[in-house]
Amino acid sequence: MAIEPGTELGSGGALRVPRARVVPLSAPPSSYTAAVERYLTGAGIAKSSARIYRISLTTWGGMLAGEPAPTGPARRGAKPPVFPVAAIDDPALPEVLAELAAARADEMDADTVNRELSIARKAIGWWQRQGWISGDPTIGIERRPAPPDRTKALAENQIAALWRLDVALREKTFWKMLYESAARADEVLCLNVEDLYSQDKRGKITAKGGATERIHWQSGTAQLGPRLIARRTRGPLFLTDRKAPAGTPTLDVCPETGRARLSYRRAEEIFEEDTRLLANPLASSEDIESLDGWTLHRLRHNALTHDAEGMTSTPMLLARSRRASVRSLERYARPGVDAVARHVAERDPAARRRG
Repeated sequence: MAIEPGTELGSGGALRVPRARVVPLSAPPSSYTAAVERYLTGAGIAKSSARIYRISLTTWGGMLAGEPAPTGPARRGAKPPVFPVAAIDDPALPEVLAELAAARADEMDADTVNRELSIARKAIGWWQRQGWISGDPTIGIERRPAPPDRTKALAENQIAALWRLDVALREKTFWKMLYESAARADEVLCLNVEDLYSQDKRGKITAKGGATERIHWQSGTAQLGPRLIARRTRGPLFLTDRKAPAGTPTLDVCPETGRARLSYRRAEEIFEEDTRLLANPLASSEDIESLDGWTLHRLRHNALTHDAEGMTSTPMLLARSRRASVRSLERYARPGVDAVARHVAERDPAARRRG
């Protein structure tokens, strides 16, 4: 049997075909730092997220160079060592990286470690697609199990602080509608102006599986909605600030303004960014941009939890959440911090005697 030139014999006489050479889409950057900047500008990372991505990739830069990553205050202003991005393909790196990542995970909370790992993998994947590197040294590094969140429902003072934020009318209306309707964020973002029955405080949505269902809201949304719609009579309810790019599906473009439908990713980024201070009230101003805010799902969770705290019946909770299983309501039936505090205070023997 003839063996092609360049083909090697592996153990047991098996043929080992050399890895195909990857042709770069563009000239490789001169350093890891330059590769990070090329990724942030070329991969469509939102400006609101670029700072967090840069901090995470700077942290991982040290570990990709085989050095321990900085922790605590040392993270601020830290710069990665200067090394070529091609060094990421060093066959010895995965083992070294696994040890460094494990050591860092012992010093940091699971959410931060997992977020940084996710960002590093996204960047590495993008660099692979550019042809600058061929391997992924993070393979084998597992996400850290995060302790369960037992306080998904926001406290009353947190909800009040959320409504006091100085944000755009679009965000005020969107957040109010999520909270008052207990609807999923992607369902609300798919609403069109013609799907609204404003006088009845309800709207027609397409739910999971394609079924047509109704969501209902309260006075907060009813007061903000007309201002957001202005004189529009059709098209997406929640719009981006700019004209829709070429190729955007017609259903996602407002025929009257030419702007595109607001995406879930962008809506989540805005909410997360705007709520960082509320989610981390004790954080310093230097650290706040590297921390997480709240997720949009918490508004839906909050509405259903508050309904359960108010002794709303199970059939009504099922109808409001639009779920078919009683068991699926368990995650929302956990009373929040304020409800537990009231329960304890109402049963305080000393308080009853004083009354």
